[in-house]
Amino acid sequence: MTETMTDTILDNMVTATLILDEALGVHYANPAAELMFSQSAKRIVGHPLSHLIQHASLDLALLSQPLQSGQSITDSDVTFVVDGKPLMLEVTVSPMSWHKQLMLLVEMRKIDHQRRLSQELNQHAQQQAAKLLVRGLAHEIKNPLGGLRGAAQLLEKTLPDPSLKEYTQIIIEQADRLRSLVDRLLGPQRPGKKTQENVHLVLEKVRQLVELESGTELALERDYDPSLPAFLMDSEQIEQAMLNIVGNAAQILATQHDGRITIRTRTVHQANIHGQRCKLAARIEIIDNGPGIAQELQDTLFYPMVSGREGGTGLGLSIAQNLIDQHQGKIDVESWPGHTCFTVYLPINSTT
Repeated sequence: MTETMTDTILDNMVTATLILDEALGVHYANPAAELMFSQSAKRIVGHPLSHLIQHASLDLALLSQPLQSGQSITDSDVTFVVDGKPLMLEVTVSPMSWHKQLMLLVEMRKIDHQRRLSQELNQHAQQQAAKLLVRGLAHEIKNPLGGLRGAAQLLEKTLPDPSLKEYTQIIIEQADRLRSLVDRLLGPQRPGKKTQENVHLVLEKVRQLVELESGTELALERDYDPSLPAFLMDSEQIEQAMLNIVGNAAQILATQHDGRITIRTRTVHQANIHGQRCKLAARIEIIDNGPGIAQELQDTLFYPMVSGREGGTGLGLSIAQNLIDQHQGKIDVESWPGHTCFTVYLPINSTT
């Protein structure tokens, strides 16, 4: 096949395609790649791949492996951040001869909406299973804790030496501490009373509480949609959920001199929440410029006892998700260094 024919085929491929050298410098970009990166081929060619993306979920150095092995590699779960937006991709890298040089052919296919939805539903099912497991364990722990505390109280009454009560008090205090932890793991047991509320009033309470606790080092910005209508909610539960998310971000940014959190609201039409179409929903975004969440934690971030913060209990986000679930909503997260966004979707009952 002639070089001209090869170029013609690449130009007409619907898959975004790049040709890279061993150092991952770009030598060619087809029209589909121009569209993906929102740049012309003239601006793409001559620059390293790392200049085109802000963040990649895989080590870019691995892309050069086919030059040594002579075998293609494929990763079906890659995220590239381009112009501040994450792209979910399937990436295939193959060795090829191009203009008499051994180069890398990189094909990038966007993962379709159905794949994304399937991943979301699978993740939600796993989170629900983990929640049920933790709840079962928590209930099993509560019974012996009650017996342990009661036995310590009875023992304290029969001790001949009052100084020995110090030890029974330790048993009682630790039993109470564990009981408190179990209660937090279980979360709210009943749905709260819902009334028509303006979510911006709730968010303002959250902002003020976090500002008071964080001081002047942290910038808290608002970007509210004034057209967002009032809707049915338990304002205390929504406040707790948002406080857990915003407060968590504030704690992570505590040591960062230019820490910034943006609280943004928008009205969304035809939102998809756990596979169900919702005609109208409120979208609340909590965006921070912190170090980001480690890739290996992102799929399990809402599991109880999972925390990306040193000293964290891993309960804040789990409780937040439980509260949002009780409102038939969902929480999404996207994160890379310098950007983390928690997005909360809450359905709006337009008939009330």
